[in-house]
Amino acid sequence: MDTVTLSLPAADKLTDENYARWKNNTNTILIINDFRFVLTKEHPSIPPSTAAQNVRKAYERWTRTNEKAQAYILASLNEFLAKKHKPMITSREIIESLREIFEQPSMQLRHNALKYIFNSRMTEGTSVREHVLNMMVYFNVTEMNRSNIDEASQVSIILESLPENFLHFVSHAVLNRVDYNITTLLNEL
Repeated sequence: MDTVTLSLPAADKLTDENYARWKNNTNTILIINDFRFVLTKEHPSIPPSTAAQNVRKAYERWTRTNEKAQAYILASLNEFLAKKHKPMITSREIIESLREIFEQPSMQLRHNALKYIFNSRMTEGTSVREHVLNMMVYFNVTEMNRSNIDEASQVSIILESLPENFLHFVSHAVLNRVDYNITTLLNEL
């Protein structure tokens, strides 16, 4: 993580009033650093000593990434919340616990976010990075209001929202069945 990423948790600690903003910022940071998979994939079991090297490497990567994500999340919490959540083993457990504490679903927010997502079209000449990051914010709003859109669908929605000058890129991705996640899509665009 770079110094800007590390300075964000200190600047905007989680409180009752800023949960939505904190959640969006945290998700964005985890996606940009390619850490978000530890929130969506189950904790792998410890591989036996006879396991293949790629299995051991996958376990080690998940473990290192989980530790980094945990450190970032705990640094972004106030002292009381950090102390309460420090014993938790996975970042996913921490996020689920915070969701139970702070999240209050709103049908109106979910409706507005879904409406934005499905009607959003990037205007030619604007920043594609900004467009994708903006879409990510609305995906997070839907998630916080208990309407999850899986990552493959998010990628499809973003591809559909791009203007005609991205037609070649979109066609290539669809015809070749390129399996983008949000991070790789953002980097490729």
